[in-house]
Amino acid sequence: MDRQVPARLRSLILWLVRQVVDIFAALSGFYYSKKFAMLTGRLGLAKAQGNARTRGFVAIEIDGLSHDHLQRALEEGYMPYLASQVRQGRLQISRWRCGLPSTTPAAQAGILFGNNYDIPAFRWYEKDKGISVVCKLPTMTKMLQDRVTGHNPGILRGGSSYFNMFDGDASLSLLTLSALNRERLFASTRGLGFLLLFMLNPIRAAKVILLSIWEYGSDAVQRVSGHLRGEKRLPFQGIFPLLRVVTNVIFRDVQTFAVLMDIYRGAPAIYTTYYSYDEIAHHYGFDSRPTHLALRALDRRLQQIDRLRRARLTREYDLFVLADHGQTDSEPFSERYGQTLGQYINGCLGNGLVLHEQSGDEQQSVFQAHYLLQEMEGVESRLAEPLGIIARRVREVVSERIRITEDEPPWNLQRRGSIVVKNSGSLAHVYFGVSNARLKISEISAFFPDLVVTLAGHPGIWLVIGVEGPDVLVFSREGVLALRDGRVHSAEGADPLQCLPEPEPARRELETLARYPHAGDLILLGRYDPATNTVICFEDQWASHGGLGGPQDYPFMAFSPHLGWDLSTVCNAREIYPFFARTYLKLPAIAPEPAPAAIEPT
Repeated sequence: MDRQVPARLRSLILWLVRQVVDIFAALSGFYYSKKFAMLTGRLGLAKAQGNARTRGFVAIEIDGLSHDHLQRALEEGYMPYLASQVRQGRLQISRWRCGLPSTTPAAQAGILFGNNYDIPAFRWYEKDKGISVVCKLPTMTKMLQDRVTGHNPGILRGGSSYFNMFDGDASLSLLTLSALNRERLFASTRGLGFLLLFMLNPIRAAKVILLSIWEYGSDAVQRVSGHLRGEKRLPFQGIFPLLRVVTNVIFRDVQTFAVLMDIYRGAPAIYTTYYSYDEIAHHYGFDSRPTHLALRALDRRLQQIDRLRRARLTREYDLFVLADHGQTDSEPFSERYGQTLGQYINGCLGNGLVLHEQSGDEQQSVFQAHYLLQEMEGVESRLAEPLGIIARRVREVVSERIRITEDEPPWNLQRRGSIVVKNSGSLAHVYFGVSNARLKISEISAFFPDLVVTLAGHPGIWLVIGVEGPDVLVFSREGVLALRDGRVHSAEGADPLQCLPEPEPARRELETLARYPHAGDLILLGRYDPATNTVICFEDQWASHGGLGGPQDYPFMAFSPHLGWDLSTVCNAREIYPFFARTYLKLPAIAPEPAPAAIEPT
């Protein structure tokens, strides 16, 4: 009898706990329902169309966070909420291979459309059209989206895209590069109401101001202390750190708020990208105090979004937290060897060639500021003086201090003496102006004897890749590989890819990249050191991506275990697409776009 009392007491306690949890959930649902009903009413946003009984998904992309670095962040407590969801079995984390190039445009095009064909880097040159392509320009990103669409419907059909490169056929796209200038959030009276609602809330305004001051001060302290200690850092950049901090703080909150609104509205698909980690890692390295702080901030936003998702106000959602690629610890080529890659190549040729070399930050913060300027124009038109004058003056001051670079007219390459070097992290494409067509290795050797051998022998260059007939040739200090149909057709010397944990997928990805129509006459990869897990980067970055080697090859995907998704065979971002198309678009079994077949250069 005495033993039954504790058992009954435990049952009573468990029952009371369940009741308290249920009451709390009901109150939370009621609170969120009333709160977001008021906000959507002020904004004039209707409930999303479609069957609310079907499951939707919310995808939160953390740009540049590798699987290895995520695991370290979870273990060291930088992402406590995500760690708690993994411990409780609500989410599982899987590693996958993003393929080549390990860049955001190729990865997002693959994920959203199942097609990333002929996106050979973050920046490249199209000799046949005379077009210089860089994927931070809205016009170029729109052009690329037009290329990859048409084969498959985007996975965001009927949903929303926030802060992405491509819109995935979303019905609503804000600060998405391929859809920039298409819509303005603050152009209408209701949109202005949202601005006032968001920014003039005393608590929120104080929070934004304090966070901006704190982050800018932290950035300055980190740069000064790092400089005094001789640590690797990018140099001071005038107003840019302040601009980056302000836009990150403001837009991070706007971005999260927009996702919360869409969950309440019941949008069937929501995809948003947080860029702060990737951008900060380029400047400070992936394992630095600023990147740790960025991950903590992102973890708090994830917690906000997931709490509302689990309230199930309109429809049930599956949550995905993912990265598009990782980052590998890097040393800039120019830092190690005292000159840029383009300058080195020009010196090797030594015959007065005109060099055009492009590198540089992805400038996500600049584009956020550019977008803010566009929105401020909408605000000006709705405000009476003197507020309108103030808004206009603020816009003019910011406009004078930011510039979106690399939007110049295409170069004239119709000259024998032109060479173009396009750098994207540890990946570079080299184009020779002797022909508008892509050059074979034999033709390059005829025009520039010993160049290929010289480049392959440089200690900062790992691989030199080109095409010759049906083969893709890979030169290194270890030997020469001839790749055909995803296999080694012939080899001289050692295989340089054997130092990778998975050389077979790497060979296939190299061959696919080299066969893209707009790949360089030569493709270069910076030296990868498996002992230190570092690469030589052709840009001024202390953590980089774009090429092969190290954590940059392996992003992560966190999702509910009930989905039963096996990512172990995924070797390219385009292989992510079929799962979303099948599960949420209810399409029949669909395969990603195949890799290009062997081509004979003309």
